[in-house]
Amino acid sequence: MIFLMTVIKVLLIALNIFPSRFTNRKVMFLIYLTNLVTHVMMNEPRFAQPIPNVTVAVGRDANLPCVVEHLGGYKVAWIHIDRQMILTIHRHVISRIPRYSITYDNANTWLLHVNQAHQDDRGYYMCQVNTNPMISQVGYLQVVVPPNILDIESTPSSVAVRENQNINMTCRADGFPAPKIIWRREDGEEIAVEKKKKVLVYDGEVLPLTKVSRNEMGAYLCIATNGVPPSVSKRIILDVEFSPMIWVPNQLVGAPAGTDVTIDCHTEAHPKAIIYWVYNSVMVLPSKKYKTDYTENSYRAHMKLTIRNLQYGDFGNYRCISKNSLGETEGSIRVYEIPLPSTPSKQVTHSTIDTRENNIIPVRNDSLKSLQTDVSSLKNELLGTSVSSSPASQGATALVPSIAGNNLQSFGSASSSVERKGSLAIGKSMFYTEHPPNHLEDSSASTAIPTKHILILCGSALIATFLRWPA
Repeated sequence: MIFLMTVIKVLLIALNIFPSRFTNRKVMFLIYLTNLVTHVMMNEPRFAQPIPNVTVAVGRDANLPCVVEHLGGYKVAWIHIDRQMILTIHRHVISRIPRYSITYDNANTWLLHVNQAHQDDRGYYMCQVNTNPMISQVGYLQVVVPPNILDIESTPSSVAVRENQNINMTCRADGFPAPKIIWRREDGEEIAVEKKKKVLVYDGEVLPLTKVSRNEMGAYLCIATNGVPPSVSKRIILDVEFSPMIWVPNQLVGAPAGTDVTIDCHTEAHPKAIIYWVYNSVMVLPSKKYKTDYTENSYRAHMKLTIRNLQYGDFGNYRCISKNSLGETEGSIRVYEIPLPSTPSKQVTHSTIDTRENNIIPVRNDSLKSLQTDVSSLKNELLGTSVSSSPASQGATALVPSIAGNNLQSFGSASSSVERKGSLAIGKSMFYTEHPPNHLEDSSASTAIPTKHILILCGSALIATFLRWPA
């Protein structure tokens, strides 16, 4: 601008020097001066475009461009305004920070390089041309920092609290922009906040838990995000301590001798409890007789005891015991003996005898034949006659013992009891019915005893009794 003002002054002086009459030489001189002024004004340095605002993550490289047209013999300089520091002049680096450098593309762009940017590099940068007066423009370098959790200011990775007490878990982080903190449970369960509401995600640096229960035990994740990757998290394990407790599904367990039986207990405790079985005041150890099995899941445990080949000395009370630093508890299970389960008996063939009360009494065929043989021998001895082997006579001879000492009904009962005692094993049962099977109806009819035969036998028995009666 100063040069332009000088040219104008020269023109005014020229017009005053020369007379008012214009000649060709005067006109040519004015045209020359005008072209000179225009040429000077057109070649004045100017910025072709503004400096863009640049955002870069900490530790990465950043570049700030400054595009100057018609620079001529002028020089370009870069200045960090926040630090009030001259970085470069033309192609020379002035700053002692080695991370700064300058390049020129032999056209009109001057590029400032910031290598491995630090947070201190954040701020305004000025590109300046040393014209008179000086011309300049400003751009901003934003250095962002991913979140970082501050372990010193946060809750340790493992924290313990007694059941039904309160606890505040803290998670602090830094970064730029300032990070946002959220909490969630690692197992995906809801977080109970002040016992009034449950949420899957809780916002804030401090997570308040009141009257903590054992169900809230587990891993909690503190997650810090600020839009700059990567997000970071911290895993905090909350241990809820309580004394052991036991519950027994079955306190009475019955089993037959010679079999195997399994008893079990469920226990909860934290810190981890010592669990074992006791019988007759002696700890039960794994052996051929006993098999122990323990399954643990977090603060829960399932303990099983299998007793092999039960004998008389194995029946009694077994105790499952759980013990930790906060207390001890136990459960009791009584193992008692039960009979072996009954098995169905084989079906047998029955015979029936028609009594005066028209009752049907079953009698085993083999037992009846034996009794009939004995009675026939006795009758031959008393009467001296042969006995017919017809079904009717066999049925009659079978009644002699009943006439001598009992009635016909008691004979049937005695026959039945004798048969069960000699034919069935202890513990087995036999099914009796008032009606015989269908395939025995004909045989029962053939064994019916005629009345005349009964009278003959009764008379024979009375005669035999008098003959053997002592005088």
